[in-house]
Amino acid sequence: MNGEGLVQPELPNFISVLEGALRGTPWAAFLGLWANVIFSLVIVALILAVALLASRRPRLVPGRLQNAVEVFVEGVDSFVCGVMGPRGRKFTPFIGTLFIYILCMNLAGLVPFMKSPTSSWSTTLALALCVFVTVQYTAVKELGLFGYLDVLAERPRGAMALSVVFPLLMLFLHVVSELVKPITLSLRLRSNIWGDDLLLAVLARFGILGVPLLLLSTVLTIIAAIVQAVVFCLLTTIYFALILVEEEGGAGKGPDHEEASRLTTVRRKAWISKSHFLWRCPSRWRSPRSDRRSGSAAP
Repeated sequence: MNGEGLVQPELPNFISVLEGALRGTPWAAFLGLWANVIFSLVIVALILAVALLASRRPRLVPGRLQNAVEVFVEGVDSFVCGVMGPRGRKFTPFIGTLFIYILCMNLAGLVPFMKSPTSSWSTTLALALCVFVTVQYTAVKELGLFGYLDVLAERPRGAMALSVVFPLLMLFLHVVSELVKPITLSLRLRSNIWGDDLLLAVLARFGILGVPLLLLSTVLTIIAAIVQAVVFCLLTTIYFALILVEEEGGAGKGPDHEEASRLTTVRRKAWISKSHFLWRCPSRWRSPRSDRRSGSAAP
């Protein structure tokens, strides 16, 4: 036994190349310690450059880059508002930034001489802690400190409020649940991306014989990268949605609640009208009475 630990297979990247060239110097230790942060900053710079190019000269008839960015923003906004309702639009920038950042980090391992920062738990835990802090801040801001504690204690009222054990037990369980969320959120993302990168590194060692499996694994890695970014942002959206639901339940009917109810009613009427149209007879078979009824309902 040589006393050395097992070395995890890894595709070469520019940090590992520089670390090998500078072996024995303080710079090598620095690069090895901050490798994931450096890759993350490179991806941030690339996203920032694309955003600046797309928004530098906005035009009424958008070009390809501006059109792609607008389609992405509209898609994220529809996704968030579909889960949270109209009030979720204020969280679109945060969730959209998370999605594009995580997606680019997941796919970075497929770029030559790059590495997926999300294959490290330090990166995914930092992202999950950002979500945790933002959710808790939003909960306290929207519900108030005592209102949020009341929600965590399952809103004890009446006889339940007189029982000290039940509210404290529910408060303890909810606090533990909130503290576990960033751990599960980060480990899910890290484990999937780490496994994909490890599989690619192992298959790459087979040379030409491993090319078919390497191509198949690359396709599966792209799909997994997209799915994991969507899952991370979907869970983040659900965390925010649970807070807004609690606020609406405790605050009663406000303007936002009425707006959401109005939109729900409009959608329901549109669906009923569409179903009615699909099942109705042709216009030449309608009776004069049904025509008069349709005319009276028209605006």
